[in-house]
Amino acid sequence: MLKKLEEMKVEEEWFQHFFEGWLLQMQNLLDQLLNVLAMPDSETKMEHQNHLIKKVLSHYEQYIEEKAKVAEADVLLMLSPTWLSAYEQALLWIGDYKPSLILRLANDAVEGLSVTQREMLEKMMREIRRAEREIGGEMAKIQESVASPEILGLVRKVGRVMNGEIYQLDSTVEGIKIALVGAVKKADEVRVSTVREVVEILSAEQTVQFLAAVTEFQLRVRRLGLQRDQEVASC
Repeated sequence: MLKKLEEMKVEEEWFQHFFEGWLLQMQNLLDQLLNVLAMPDSETKMEHQNHLIKKVLSHYEQYIEEKAKVAEADVLLMLSPTWLSAYEQALLWIGDYKPSLILRLANDAVEGLSVTQREMLEKMMREIRRAEREIGGEMAKIQESVASPEILGLVRKVGRVMNGEIYQLDSTVEGIKIALVGAVKKADEVRVSTVREVVEILSAEQTVQFLAAVTEFQLRVRRLGLQRDQEVASC
């Protein structure tokens, strides 16, 4: 048990280090996105945009991949990340931001959307909200199972039961963990597909605007959250 806790602590420290480095790279990518937006229209600008879009999407997907590894090792840590501020955690939905929030940023930040583009984004929003409800329902069922009389009864008896019942508790907890990992994976799949589908709807110029808005939002929330935590700590 002690060895397992030590391994989890190492995993937590490693991901926190990765996350800090990932955010630094994100700030650099935001600067590049803003610089490209300021360039005059030209073939060179188009090449820069397409190259940068691929870089930003790859950077985002790297984060999702590393999160998945941590979730496999300790899904509860991913659902309540210790490396995030209290403000950031308050905005989370199953380990990250809601896909519908990402889509709202597209509607708010992108200029020159055509009627067709708006209709496609509105259709996406309906589909995303349906997916969010389905995954949210799965999470609610998992939470209900954790609080069920059967589980609570096993937990209370752990200190004075035979090995067979302890094994039953271990098996039950493992089943809950697998269900949680599955829910986190589904949520991340919707997040990734949301970004990908938005990019397919938008032009290169609009995609750069969208990615800049998403990146700036996350960095701004990060700064504000750390500031609030410092203010609370100093009181």
